[in-house]
Amino acid sequence: MIRLRSAQKSARITLPGSREGGGIFTVELYRKVRHAYFRQGMSKRAIARYFGISRDSVDKMIVYAVPPGYRRTAPVKRPKLDGFTEIIDRWLDEDTDRPRKQRHTAKRVLDRLRAEHGFTGGYTIVKAYLREHQGRSREMFVPLRHAPGHAQADFGEALVVIGGVEQKAHFFAFDLPHSDACYVRAYPAATAEAWADGHVHAFAFFGHVPLSALYDNDRCLVARILPDGTRKRATLFSGLLSHYVIQDCYGRPGKGNDKGSVEGLVGWARRNLMVPLPCFASWDDFNASLEEQCRKRQAETLRGHCETIGERLQRDLEAMMPLPPAPFEACDQVTGRVSSQALVRYKTNDYSVPVAYGHRDVWIRGYVDRVVIGCGGDIIARHPRCYGREDMVFDPIHYLPLLEKKLGALDQAAPLADWELPTEFQTLRRLMEARLLKAGRREYVQVLRLLETFDLAVLHVAVKTALQMGAVSFDAIRHLVLCQVERRPPRLDLDVYPYLPRANVGTTSVASYMSLIVGSTA
Repeated sequence: MIRLRSAQKSARITLPGSREGGGIFTVELYRKVRHAYFRQGMSKRAIARYFGISRDSVDKMIVYAVPPGYRRTAPVKRPKLDGFTEIIDRWLDEDTDRPRKQRHTAKRVLDRLRAEHGFTGGYTIVKAYLREHQGRSREMFVPLRHAPGHAQADFGEALVVIGGVEQKAHFFAFDLPHSDACYVRAYPAATAEAWADGHVHAFAFFGHVPLSALYDNDRCLVARILPDGTRKRATLFSGLLSHYVIQDCYGRPGKGNDKGSVEGLVGWARRNLMVPLPCFASWDDFNASLEEQCRKRQAETLRGHCETIGERLQRDLEAMMPLPPAPFEACDQVTGRVSSQALVRYKTNDYSVPVAYGHRDVWIRGYVDRVVIGCGGDIIARHPRCYGREDMVFDPIHYLPLLEKKLGALDQAAPLADWELPTEFQTLRRLMEARLLKAGRREYVQVLRLLETFDLAVLHVAVKTALQMGAVSFDAIRHLVLCQVERRPPRLDLDVYPYLPRANVGTTSVASYMSLIVGSTA
């Protein structure tokens, strides 16, 4: 016994390294065990005793150079569930044709198994089986290679702060998959006009038009999918394709991976261009910033490429088509009729027109930022685009001719309720009404009607000058406005009301008449 122990002790001294604590099977432990067995000639029993591990572990370490990990040799046994897996598989297969939010959950599967088939198992094994089934049924994809000159387009959403108001922005994403060059532009809503306007700005950004573009089946683009799979295009989108001569392609409904490049761009733009929350004074400022970020991105080299985005973009541009002579007019064109309140309805909102066009047919052009209304060949109204619902957008100047006749509605007129005029205008109205009562109110409306011809800034200066001079009348203010425009000093007779311009009538000398007579006789 003494000799054996001393031999074991001497054998331990010759072993390289030290004993692993806690029996952790690391790569280093594998190395020491294999060195002791193959180089030192120790037996498996001695190795197991020295390192404090089982003989089965020693056998495994002799076979494997590194820890092979856990390896299951037989499928998992589920004695309570094995008889029900075919039923669960059938339910899950039927779910593939159902809406995503109306498919079986683990809780629902458990309830049905218990109620319909007498299942006695628990929730955990059902949930584990569903997770395993979903892993087996996950879709696989083929890596793609994109030829230069083609594009993909889509819309994304993100929260932004525009003009101090937090709201949802719908941003147009345009991607060239070959070079990964991109263009992003934000809008208040993802309308058909926004789709068209995004294309126009993207083409202007790159200076070329792609050969084709891949889209999803958005209702702004596709009016209807026919039984044979062809698409009936929306009117505005069809005009865009015709103007730029683009071949349009579409992914399968509900399959965003068909246009994976632009889907990735939408996520990249949301994570990189809109974090932290963008804060801008206007949509134009926000879009100018987005365009600059897209331009800077062209200097980057993406993973798997040795060229920058800008260098690869040159191949895209060489394959693309030149821009047409004029850009596409990205607007929705419809017709309407003016109501008795001088309002025209467009996209659930009402816009005012001059009262002279009441009860007449008009045409409407809806752009992403404005609404233009015309009658015949004339444009009669321009308004900023409203994206609310059932709102009224007024131009107070449109109603001034009617208010001049219906003075009783002046204080209750809705178009004038939110009209922010300088304080001098209220002072002018009080003075006019104090002097001339109802006639003074009519003169005040006549002063406001000067805005039909002149800018508010010019009229404001004339009103302030009239108040300083004490010349409170429509004729005096009109004279002061004309003097500003013609750049001549005012000439008002302040001694006579209503302060009309002084009349300077010159006398004609007799010699002048004689010269005319002499000229005629000659």
